[in-house]
Amino acid sequence: MVTQNTTNNLKILETAAEVLKTEACSITKLIERLDSSFERAIDLLYNCRGRVIITGMGKSGIIGKKIAATFSSTGTPSFFLHPAESTHGDSGILTRDDIVLAISNSGETAELLQLLPLVKRFGLKTIAMTGKKTSTLAQKSDVTLDISVEKEACPYNLAPTASTTATLALGDALAVCLLKRRGFTPEDFLMFHPSGALGKGVFWRVEDLMISGQELPVIEPGTSFKNAISLVSEKGLGLALVIGDSGKLEGILTDGDIRRTVQKYDNLAGLRVEDVMTRNPKTVTKDDLAAKALQLMEQHSITSVVILRADGSPDGVLHIHHLLKAGVA
Repeated sequence: MVTQNTTNNLKILETAAEVLKTEACSITKLIERLDSSFERAIDLLYNCRGRVIITGMGKSGIIGKKIAATFSSTGTPSFFLHPAESTHGDSGILTRDDIVLAISNSGETAELLQLLPLVKRFGLKTIAMTGKKTSTLAQKSDVTLDISVEKEACPYNLAPTASTTATLALGDALAVCLLKRRGFTPEDFLMFHPSGALGKGVFWRVEDLMISGQELPVIEPGTSFKNAISLVSEKGLGLALVIGDSGKLEGILTDGDIRRTVQKYDNLAGLRVEDVMTRNPKTVTKDDLAAKALQLMEQHSITSVVILRADGSPDGVLHIHHLLKAGVA
């Protein structure tokens, strides 16, 4: 028997699914409209010698603030200008090297249109993001990006929902294209995020945290498995480096290797370290970011990485505990 509550829950889920489908469709439709206008917008933004000034009212303004934040954190200096406040002194932030990205679904937002004469007086290029290609905003802009949607997710087709999602997605597309064109690197990104989870360890490199020299647990090929275990235990890093006569790293013996060996062999007496070691361990260089080492550890479920020199000889070891102590992990 289907209760009233069950029926209501089903309707809630059906409505939620319909909203998500509508908004997903609004983004998919944008792909079909990507053309030379988008490429021109990227050219203007990339060649901007000042900042990208993003403006929009209401929900468009909220989306504009997020786009401005994404631009700034990915190498494109950007600032949000409230169109209503712009005519009361805030337009003083404009310089002749800037470019304006104006957002209005209708393209007829009064506060936005009032700002345009000042923008033109400064000789600034304008990119419009609008759902009406024949609107005043579109006609007065140098480039128009079509953010129109067939319908809003709102059942009355009134509340900005699908249209704001489409605008945000297209803004992300602009930011990522600019990021790639600028050759913006993960290191660049981390530099703009020194706080929080994204930026943990941004100023730490492997060289700053690794151990080297006499602290390294080093054994030679031919060392008995029993003696190798003693060294691993003594150094407390959970591994030992196996280094040959050439000075190059031949492998490592880890706590995991030891456990697997004990489980596999009944007689351990005749085993040598090269019989059971890991021959191709995960490595980094001393110049790598500590965050990269952490990512490697998480990806492969390991607790240490070996630091190699260009000639293949080991330079040090970095343990997860070193990253924890530095606040990277």
